Amino acid sequence: MIVSLGLGVELSPGHMVYTGPLLTAMPALASLTMGPKGTLAAAAGALAVTVISATLHGAWSAEVVYSNILGLLVVSVASVTTSRAMHSRRQRELDQIRRIAAAAQSVLLRPVPARLGPVRAASMYLAAETGAQIGGDLYEVVHTRYGVRMIVGDVRGKGLPAVRSAAAVLGAFRESAHYDDDLTEVMNHCAAALRRESSAAEAADPGQEGECFVTALVAQVPDAHVVQVVNRGHPPPMLMHGGGVRALMPAAPQPPLGMEEFLADPPAHPESFPFVPGDRLLLHTDGVVEARNSANDFFALPEHMEGAGHGFPPREFLERLHRRLVVHTDNRLMDDVAMVVVDRLGGHTAPDDVGARPHAGA
Repeated sequence: MIVSLGLGVELSPGHMVYTGPLLTAMPALASLTMGPKGTLAAAAGALAVTVISATLHGAWSAEVVYSNILGLLVVSVASVTTSRAMHSRRQRELDQIRRIAAAAQSVLLRPVPARLGPVRAASMYLAAETGAQIGGDLYEVVHTRYGVRMIVGDVRGKGLPAVRSAAAVLGAFRESAHYDDDLTEVMNHCAAALRRESSAAEAADPGQEGECFVTALVAQVPDAHVVQVVNRGHPPPMLMHGGGVRALMPAAPQPPLGMEEFLADPPAHPESFPFVPGDRLLLHTDGVVEARNSANDFFALPEHMEGAGHGFPPREFLERLHRRLVVHTDNRLMDDVAMVVVDRLGGHTAPDDVGARPHAGA
């Protein structure tokens, strides 16, 4: 803007106003906020205005023109060097904070085993590029006497309050998943743990607003060829079957954990969907489907799942899906992403009534 102002002055009838000091200071001013490339662009603009002015007004014979150019070059070199050093320092500090955040996140989220009973599995967590705070995405997969049980969730907000809420929900799931035969009761234990955590946080710091809700989904893959789902306000899982992809939408949407006052009629039983050998199930957080490109288009998850290929193992499938997500967002994720994929292997046959239940969204 200042470069444009200087150019306007030099091209106007008031060109007798001396703009040299203003143009010379431009690179130094730009280095405070614009980074090395912006500083260099400001220096080039200031130099261009100086050259245009000297040419139009025939001032090349005056020593002041060369003094201005020399001063501009000296200030530009110093400003670009300083800006580059400041940018590198900020980047190192941010990278260190992100490494600490990733290490803390890895303590909370354990790696998913490659094989659990009747399924093969893999997981992936991606931190947003827009910040270094620990996110509230959570997931877990455990093999129990009731089958393989999974949870994926997303806490509102970031930072330590979100981590505490995520830890409370995960701790409740890891405990109740092995002892409660009803999947709905597993979700209820997670909700109760979140309420206790919110009450404790409010008692410890009444002035701080706690994380009040968590979108969560728990699923179970028993020996029968079904997957049972309890969904509390979370994006539905995606099922790959026969080359196509569909969302397992809940018949009656339920509010997230922590918003039980809006829970009118809690489901008496989990919803069941066919999940036969060869099928693939993807559980994910909203950071996947809400990822946008430069044109503000959302990430088309079903199409990209089909493009990533069904024949690859779970880990490679997630890596291929990750690459597509990076390309779509130009490597600029705005929200954390958690994904869990499970493949149904061969096993017991499905009960007679399973085939009568259609896929959700059919």
